[in-house]
Amino acid sequence: MKRYVYINDDELSQELYCDNRISNRKYTLLNFLPKNLWEQFSRFMNQYFLLIACLQLWPLITPVNPASTWGPLIFIFAVSATKEAWDDYNRYLSDKKANEKEVWVVRQGIKKHIQAQDICVGNVVWLRENEEVPCDLVLIGTSDPQGVCYVETAALDGETDLKTRVIPSACMGIDFELLHKMKGVIECPIPDKDIRRFDANLRLFPPFIDNDFCPLTIKNTILQSCYLRNTEWVCGVAVYTGNETKLGMSRGIPEPKLTAVDAMIDKLTGAIFVFQIVVVIVLGIAGNVWKDTEAVKQWYVLYPKKGPWYELLVIPLRFELLCSIMIPISIKVSLDLVKSLYAKFIDWDNQMIDQETSTPSHATNTAISEDLGQVEYILTDKTGTLTENIMIFRRCCIGGIFYGNESGDALKDVELLNAVSSGSPDVIQFLTVMALCNTVIPVKSKTGAISYKAQSQDEDALVQAAARLHMVFVNKNANTLEINFNASIIQYEVLDTLEFTSDRKRMSVVVKDCQNGKIFLLSKGADEAIIPYACAGQQTRTFTEAVEQYSQLGLRTLCLAWRELKEDEYRDWSLMFKEANSTLVDREWRLAEVCQRLEHDLEILGVTAIEDRLQDGVPETIETLRKAGINFWMLTGDKQNTAIQIALSCNFISPEPKGQLLLINGKTEDEVGRSLDRVLLTMRITTSEPKDVAFVIDGWALEIALKHYRKAFTDLAILSRTALCCRVTPSQKAQLVEILKSCDYRTLAIGDGGNDVRMIQQADIGVGISGREGLQAARAADYSIGKFRFLKRLILVHGRYSYNRTAFLSQYSFYKSLLICFIQIFFSFISGVSGTSLFNSVSLMAYNVFYTSIPVLVSVLDKDLSEKTVMQHPQILFYCQAGRLLNPSTFAGWFGRSLFHAIVVFVISIHAYAYEKSEMEEVSMVALSGCIWLQAFVVTIETNSFTVLQHLAIWGNLAAFYIINWILSAVPASGLYTIMFRLCKQPSYWITMFLIVVTGMGPVLAIKYFRYTYRPSKINTLQQAERLGGPILSLGNIEPQPRSIEKDVSPLSITLPKNRNPVYEPLLSDSPNSTRKSFGSATTFDFFPSQSRLSSSYSRNCKDN
Repeated sequence: MKRYVYINDDELSQELYCDNRISNRKYTLLNFLPKNLWEQFSRFMNQYFLLIACLQLWPLITPVNPASTWGPLIFIFAVSATKEAWDDYNRYLSDKKANEKEVWVVRQGIKKHIQAQDICVGNVVWLRENEEVPCDLVLIGTSDPQGVCYVETAALDGETDLKTRVIPSACMGIDFELLHKMKGVIECPIPDKDIRRFDANLRLFPPFIDNDFCPLTIKNTILQSCYLRNTEWVCGVAVYTGNETKLGMSRGIPEPKLTAVDAMIDKLTGAIFVFQIVVVIVLGIAGNVWKDTEAVKQWYVLYPKKGPWYELLVIPLRFELLCSIMIPISIKVSLDLVKSLYAKFIDWDNQMIDQETSTPSHATNTAISEDLGQVEYILTDKTGTLTENIMIFRRCCIGGIFYGNESGDALKDVELLNAVSSGSPDVIQFLTVMALCNTVIPVKSKTGAISYKAQSQDEDALVQAAARLHMVFVNKNANTLEINFNASIIQYEVLDTLEFTSDRKRMSVVVKDCQNGKIFLLSKGADEAIIPYACAGQQTRTFTEAVEQYSQLGLRTLCLAWRELKEDEYRDWSLMFKEANSTLVDREWRLAEVCQRLEHDLEILGVTAIEDRLQDGVPETIETLRKAGINFWMLTGDKQNTAIQIALSCNFISPEPKGQLLLINGKTEDEVGRSLDRVLLTMRITTSEPKDVAFVIDGWALEIALKHYRKAFTDLAILSRTALCCRVTPSQKAQLVEILKSCDYRTLAIGDGGNDVRMIQQADIGVGISGREGLQAARAADYSIGKFRFLKRLILVHGRYSYNRTAFLSQYSFYKSLLICFIQIFFSFISGVSGTSLFNSVSLMAYNVFYTSIPVLVSVLDKDLSEKTVMQHPQILFYCQAGRLLNPSTFAGWFGRSLFHAIVVFVISIHAYAYEKSEMEEVSMVALSGCIWLQAFVVTIETNSFTVLQHLAIWGNLAAFYIINWILSAVPASGLYTIMFRLCKQPSYWITMFLIVVTGMGPVLAIKYFRYTYRPSKINTLQQAERLGGPILSLGNIEPQPRSIEKDVSPLSITLPKNRNPVYEPLLSDSPNSTRKSFGSATTFDFFPSQSRLSSSYSRNCKDN
């Protein structure tokens, strides 16, 4: 599909394309209410609660006032709707500001000042320095005589360096006064969101040019939200406007990520729903049987002899309404609220601020913090993520001679300096390619000092190194490059640029020496993209050895080459290049094919070696997270040897003999298959040996493995704790994340550049580093941090606390709802199984909204262990990874507790106050008071660290219960008139409360004491040590023992099921052989002697309890 944009044709453009009004709003005033309600009721739980609320409007079946359900339901919907409305209003204000910005455009041949929202496709738009670009424009003129302008694209892609943009060749030389009269047509693709690609053609109408096609690329455009810098003015033709700009097409709400905790809560909710249906059916049948047999014998039961056709449904529906509170209506709002607080804790964490750049951590996604505590695999980029991305030129090999090997700095190598001063041809050619083959922009300050704006840190390092060796890149005017070498200016004309792509792995420029008219091809790139294309007869062994040597040192290598082109050869090739550049279909593929025709028979000049130092704290962070049972994969575009050296230096892998690297290589399907077969067999054999085993694979072999041996590679992923994937493309990074997710692992991807975005978005959790490659990764991620070392705190502190708190809050929410529901069910047994409610509507509504919600919300401040202890003993993260605190077994414990407490409250309340001892309202209030007292103590014993706010919430809420009910007891119409006044005056009431608390909490405390004293978990041990001040030497191996692995299964057909069902261990003790030692203050302990460490990750990954 194509779009034809007619320059300066207002009427045609207005009819065909949208205006430039930006709208990121989700709602309008008219559709807000219906659309928001539709979205909220698209969730099953909301549909369920709406059905319950509607059934309660039927007076015949409702056991309580409909307000008890409608009140909380409306409140929860109102909170959600208010939040949506507020967010949408802020989006409206932002849109309004952008739409009403004043810009200059040409209308009917006259320059006019209009609002940005009135720009139409085809309008000629004028911009001045530092102004924001209002829509996507194709440049047709600039204030620079060479047709160049500079734009800042940080708002678009996060890259802070200035980009060069040029006007098309067809517009060169057109007078400033004629630009607003220009007529022509631009043939371009339909709107898309690819900000790095624009394949179009321009044809100007006479008298400007004789209908000749001029190819357009992304370098001829300036996109919406960019800023014009260092250029007095530009003008361009609007090609995409409004929400059809590339930025507008990129906008949108990302797919919500479902956390493991949310998935478990959904399963538990489904189980409770099934249980509720069973209870309703049983009680409904029992109620109808009692009505037909016993009710007729009771003179006071006035059932009609013959009822309507739906009579059998009345009692079951009553029980359905009565039992509907089994599923807490407020759980989603409560979880959303606390998750927002978790995200704020990350934003407010002063210990995660990068002091160098003053960059704080930030949680973009507020809904997945608890998943941080369940991470099992971390997939990380290398450059800029593990390293500083500060490139320093260290060594080089020129013409077979090594420089910098002895001093470690080639720029101080006397032999190289002498070669430069003596004008060695090989060295001069090498430095010329270093200075010219790039996209760097030299910027001269007022003092005459030259600085460089580079899109790549590698290019910046090369140009800086060339300058220090007296080959100074001083100026770039359109297609003219100027080099100052030993005080003499050398000029080159850029004829064509063959841009770098991840497939070609090299870039080239075709330049013409302005002194002698010779044409040269200058190339630089990865060794496998340069050395195989050397001219026949050239010895490349030395360069290959140089690449290997530098890679062994962990240095980044690039090969430089050139060749002289004949004019006829270049002329013929240029026509093909221009034709490929003009096509709108498969332009990138056509260009790569044409480039291949020129990039051959190269003369290899040498190899550069650049150092990229590790960030501070990277080895310690990886070591700590490994102890936490987290597996690491490095996904990098670098060479294999470079990646291995970096991996060794940052504790990613262990050196021999402790570690073992298994290589997967090959260029054909059979070679890769055999290599994969061998690695799988070795990996299986070494699972019982105390050795760290990792596999290494390059992009070519990975492509074959994913295509032809995906099952075998997946088996390898399950077995391997560490992997190094080299020379991988962005799409391959995303595929590797997808493979691990398909094995039901929780993945975290971390990177810092635009090439990491797909991987970050594919992972369960995406973390972006605000680095030197811009903010593109940070903006696409769920969390952004300043340095890799902050990942340790993000996972161990914030992730673990978030998981623990969410696990407690969600199960407690079910507990309090089940407690009150079980009491209602028990009451039905002494009320003729009629579905009558013990509690009145006001009490039920207050119970859900006020009495039980506030204490649990302050659980967001609870810490079972101090941050220092958590960081010192990362092994305890296993409890979160294995889901030990939230699973069917733990939920069964809470279910049983609610049932037991319901029996205690009901039996004691009934025996103390029922059977003509008091009226039903008093019994109801006694039972409700018992529930409130029990829950206060439940929250207390489940809280690990107390603050003033927590005490205030727990005990203040208990006091508020009595204050509210005293007030209600003073209101005649409340249904509780004088109830609380009478009860509080009776000693029997307080004795009943005491009995309920003692009977309900006694067994719970006894079990907890037994577990804590005789079967303590590792966490219990650490808690005791914290309280008594004694250090712990070792926590040993927290992981469960793996099931045995058969070693006689044939390779490539192994099936290693990963038992992912976490078994709740009430005592949380994983080391039955461990001995508990008595201790006092200032005593040193070694509670859990370390078991033999398993080299394979299979023991960790199986999580076989």
